[in-house]
Amino acid sequence: MKLLTSISLLLVLACPYGINERVLAKPNIPSFATAQNKTSALERALNRDDLKAAVPQIEATWENQYEGYFKTNFVNRTISDRAISGTLNRLARTTGRKTALIYLLPGQQQLEIVVIFPGRKPIHRRVKQANNRALLAKVQEFRNALTIPSQRNTNRYLPVSKQLYQWIIAPIESDLKAQKINTLMFCAGVGLRTMPLAALHDGKRFLVEKYGIGRIPAFILTNATFTSVKNAPILAMGASEFSSQNSLPAVPVELSLVTQNRRQNRSFLNQEFTLNNLQSQLQQQPFRVLHLATHANFQSGTSSNSYVQFWNTRLQLNQIRQLGWQKIPVELLVLSACETAIGDRDAELGFAGLAVGAGVKSAIASLWFVSDEGTLALMSQLYPQLRTSPTKAEALRQAQIAMIRGQVRLEKGQLRTVRGNIKLPPQLTDLGKRNLAHPYYWSAFTIVGSPW
Repeated sequence: MKLLTSISLLLVLACPYGINERVLAKPNIPSFATAQNKTSALERALNRDDLKAAVPQIEATWENQYEGYFKTNFVNRTISDRAISGTLNRLARTTGRKTALIYLLPGQQQLEIVVIFPGRKPIHRRVKQANNRALLAKVQEFRNALTIPSQRNTNRYLPVSKQLYQWIIAPIESDLKAQKINTLMFCAGVGLRTMPLAALHDGKRFLVEKYGIGRIPAFILTNATFTSVKNAPILAMGASEFSSQNSLPAVPVELSLVTQNRRQNRSFLNQEFTLNNLQSQLQQQPFRVLHLATHANFQSGTSSNSYVQFWNTRLQLNQIRQLGWQKIPVELLVLSACETAIGDRDAELGFAGLAVGAGVKSAIASLWFVSDEGTLALMSQLYPQLRTSPTKAEALRQAQIAMIRGQVRLEKGQLRTVRGNIKLPPQLTDLGKRNLAHPYYWSAFTIVGSPW
């Protein structure tokens, strides 16, 4: 896969208020282990602590999974832990942010954690308490605790959040501190690819308060170059009304918010929000940021079941690469309020492989339906941060911290921020109290693909 980096694309999708509360069956998700108790080559390498052999096998296994889902061949090469470490070291010098790559491999008997540092030897940790069944049950419990509406003004998510922190972060945290790591790039196995990592809690702080966070499908599928988006012009498009879906009353405000203060920015709403117009605008001018405020959905099955809603059509996930955005080229794609099928392997592949499937370098996406006001709050902080932060992951981190600290809040029909107040549309002025510091409102947002 060839990813170019001279322009950036910021694609933001704002989905309807609330979450679809479904009764979720216990997921039947395999681990990386082979069936019938046979020991795979990867397991044997991990048992020997042979990371030189294990890392290329992890990469090849997951690359094959994404190729099968997207029905295409991305790359035909292998990559070593030493090459990854060297690339991370180069990016640390370029961006000033030290990134660690963390592989999470859920096994039948334990969780395997492999960490690659910039310019240092990798490490391997084994967490026997976090066997496949226990770990995936906790991940599902965690998501439920964050998204159930009746719990959004409580901290009932904390016990499971702290347990997951102890299993996933605590075993490697002393190493992260020793190497002065400030960005974590997770590459996770089946069942963990849509976990809200930012909301893991150590008992005092959320993980995102300490580290920038991103997730990738595989390092070999990730564009490991750096291009700043600080001065990127913005093309904003979206819809507030739909014929067969819930309205999004905050979209006009959102479009106005993200295009303010720059003469080269443009916006289009409702009838002007068409795929033809999008492609036409990109051909006329090299917009480096594209903001689409609309519905999006990641469904189970094939990639053709997942879509982005335009005014007059649905763009399927498997059709996005056909638009040629990788030739424009595209720097950043953000889906701000998507939905993934919890515990569904195919939907996980689509979400975690979003940047790869779309032919872009990076994506910002949300793990569940986030409310209109929650999306607006996050975006009100994200865009200013993108203009000043050294990386995309750090921009998102600062936006989330602002929400955690109550610097963004709803009061008297307005969204109050440290940069000024934003008047809400009439449909959102009578919502009552919303605790935007609750992780439901901010932890769904995540970087997919390059965090730089």
